[in-house]
Amino acid sequence: MRLQLALNVSDIDEAVKFYSRLFGVEPARRRPGYANFALDQPPLKLVLFEAGHGVTDEEGCCNGAGGTINHLGVEVESTEEVLDAERRLSGSGLATTGVDDTQCCFAEKTETWVTDPDGTAWEWYVRTGDSEVLENVVIATRS
Repeated sequence: MRLQLALNVSDIDEAVKFYSRLFGVEPARRRPGYANFALDQPPLKLVLFEAGHGVTDEEGCCNGAGGTINHLGVEVESTEEVLDAERRLSGSGLATTGVDDTQCCFAEKTETWVTDPDGTAWEWYVRTGDSEVLENVVIATRS
């Protein structure tokens, strides 16, 4: 398990240079307007979205000004861990999105979302494969 920090950045190339130097690694995945770093130390998935990179607000990503948090998350190793998190979160009275299989951020994922009292979105997810899709596309909804 590792935390995910998704940031909106003004210039993807400058941000990639900075974070590559900061953590001493190159991005694990790079696409136009997008990069992610899968760090072991500290255990972190750092995702960078270039603000306004051809994706509209309705699609739910790349819609914030540079220098802001896009969303936070917890990356786990199995679908069962996502389902367990969904049961725990909804069982504690938090409003979740339910569990969906999606394509988003150049990955296939099983995920659930919850929003904190200040409006910050949290994603609990497992990456199940690769995709060439940036915007969120729901493939299936789980009960």
